[in-house]
Amino acid sequence: MSVGLYIHVPFCRTRCHFCAFYLRIYRHDKATAYLESLRREIRLHASLNSLGGQCPGTLYFGGGTPTTLSPDQLDAIVAQVRTYFGLQEGAEITLEAHPDTVTKEELKRLVKTGFNRISFGAQSMDEDELIQIGRRTSAEATSKAVDMARTAGFSNINLDLIYGLPEQTMESWIATLNETLTLEPTHLSCYALTVEEDTRLAVDLRRGDRPEPDALLQNEMEDEAALRLTNAGFLRYEISNYCRPGYVCRHNLLYWQGGEYLGLGPSAQSYVGGTRFGNVEDLAAYQKALEKGQLPTGEREKLSRRQRQREALVFGLRLTEGVDLQALGEEPQDRDWKETLHRLTRQGLLEKRSSRIKLTDLGRRYADSVAVSLL
Repeated sequence: MSVGLYIHVPFCRTRCHFCAFYLRIYRHDKATAYLESLRREIRLHASLNSLGGQCPGTLYFGGGTPTTLSPDQLDAIVAQVRTYFGLQEGAEITLEAHPDTVTKEELKRLVKTGFNRISFGAQSMDEDELIQIGRRTSAEATSKAVDMARTAGFSNINLDLIYGLPEQTMESWIATLNETLTLEPTHLSCYALTVEEDTRLAVDLRRGDRPEPDALLQNEMEDEAALRLTNAGFLRYEISNYCRPGYVCRHNLLYWQGGEYLGLGPSAQSYVGGTRFGNVEDLAAYQKALEKGQLPTGEREKLSRRQRQREALVFGLRLTEGVDLQALGEEPQDRDWKETLHRLTRQGLLEKRSSRIKLTDLGRRYADSVAVSLL
């Protein structure tokens, strides 16, 4: 399994009401300073041989909104990655994008740079629902962006959707799914709305300005998505992710299969050499550390063999195919671990066939609870 490289671009034009990711509202001067710090971070990791000589097989630009940066700026970052880390032939290079932040000419330039996968944050194809979550865009913008991306040369196109939005109904969710399918994406990510602390949505809920997400309705929406997307020829390969055959997101598979990845940019997370660490969630502190020639990392944790096994199982259970326990090495022998696995199996949340274990349909409903129990 190859190593992955993640780059966090911490800028957006506006913040959506549900978003808890680390970001700042875009300003040209802040973006320029960030890019200089990112160049320093790339060079510093290269000098420290942080990847142990491994050449990345995936490169993922997330955010924030990476397309707040210009194609020239994104091209310069990719060039630096190639210079200091290299990229495997045929590497998957993904760019997250807001539908309103791209043009046809810019997309052509991005393809020329080497980007071969693009992920648009559509969220919904209903304009009233978009307004409810603070999205200053239209459903038509998503359709236009997909068409431009395909014309520009992108053949691997993902759309992010959210279900359980304020005032969303089953009928409007089905309409979003149907309209999305007409765009013929190769990959779809369908996420249940979650309320994160310190977001505008959380504040609105405390004030009583928005209803709490309806868990029962969200379950029904998840089932509807699984049915419609499967019937349309998509494979559900992870709890929230569907793809056409051959279009699995290789970068995200690294996370779920226990692969190694290096994260760059403020708040980016890494897992390399059995050690988990993350960058500071503060743009100024990130820049200050790099100005001193220091990595902008916070806490580091060297995982024990037992921790690595347990995390590999928990992350791997998100995959529809589950986990081969033999592939994890010798099965953990402690009594608590075995009793927990037996209890979750008796409760109908896990099923085991030979050495492979996976979540049941019921288990997918309670995946977070299962993860807590196993960790």
